[in-house]
Amino acid sequence: MGVGAGMVSMYLAYRKRREIYTLYHQERLAAIEKGLDLPPLPDEFFGEETKGGRPPRHLFKGLVWLFMGTGLLVAMYADHEGTKALYSLIPIGLGLAHLVYYFVEGRRPGSGLGPGGKE
Repeated sequence: MGVGAGMVSMYLAYRKRREIYTLYHQERLAAIEKGLDLPPLPDEFFGEETKGGRPPRHLFKGLVWLFMGTGLLVAMYADHEGTKALYSLIPIGLGLAHLVYYFVEGRRPGSGLGPGGKE
């Protein structure tokens, strides 16, 4: 059922994108027929969309994974299971990876992420 839901959502996204391209194409053809100047295509038109038009939220994801892993580490050490507590390093590593990515991408100009970004 989950695979079917994923396939349906992919199909609907494809259909939506195809309809947008078709409408934009018809609009451009009508403008050409009337002799109007065509505006240039926006850069985002052919690029990958982010959900909701927002930049990726790597800061939030990184903090969630980091604190979840830290909480798991503390809880497992409190139960005196020192060797099993090392498994909590996996979510801590994921959180740190998201945070590093957030700060590295934020220093690139125009990324919209990081300390100087718009997020």
